[in-house]
Formats: sequence, structure tokens, C-alpha cells
Amino acid sequence: MELLYSLCVGVMTFSGVFLCLRGRTFPVVMGLMMLGYAVNLFLFSTGRLSLDGAAILGKSEAYADPLPQALVLTAIVIGFAMTAFAVILSMRARADLGNDFVDGKEPPGRPKQSVSRWSTKQ
Repeated sequence: MELLYSLCVGVMTFSGVFLCLRGRTFPVVMGLMMLGYAVNLFLFSTGRLSLDGAAILGKSEAYADPLPQALVLTAIVIGFAMTAFAVILSMRARADLGNDFVDGKEPPGRPKQSVSRWSTKQ
């Protein structure tokens, strides 16, 4: 079970880094989300993976550690706020620059695209 869990964390981390290195803003936001989920899984695993752990002290000999669960809950809230901020920032950059590239410039050799009807620039 630990091997599968660590493999999932590794794949999510790799996917998040890969997406963060893309040239457009939407894959970067998705990569940040994937990295956040990988960190949440890693934090959750610091409480040791155990089955049949009681959530209340005194009900059994083995109990679940509440600290990693509290850390993951806090990280979920922070990750949601960060994702909302990154989406709004990328939407604003798209409206101001007219494209959704991270650096705001079209790559050389790419045909110029026409301005869509949804764009704020005319």
C-alpha cells in the first residue's frame, strides 16, 4: 500500500511540475493544483498510513494522528484560495495582453491569431 501511495504522490508531483513549465496560463494553474494535491497527500502520509485507527482516544489501542489531518484541511483551504487567485490573475492577464501566454508574448514563428469577440481589446 505504501508503494502505491508513494507512486501516486510521485506521479502527481511530476505531472504538476511538467504542467507548470508550459507556456500558457491554464496548464500552469492546473500544475499548481496538481502540486497542491501531491503536497496534501504527502502531508497526510506523515501521520502514518494505518487501517482501523480510532478517531477518538481511549476507544482502541491504535488511534489516528489528528495533526496531519488538520494540516491537510488547512492546506486544502489555502490551495483553493491560491487557485482562485491564479485563475483570476490569468483571466486579467488574458484580457490585458490579448493572449494567454505566461510571458505575454507570442512565440516566434507562430501565426498571429485574430482578436476574438470575447476579447476586451478591439
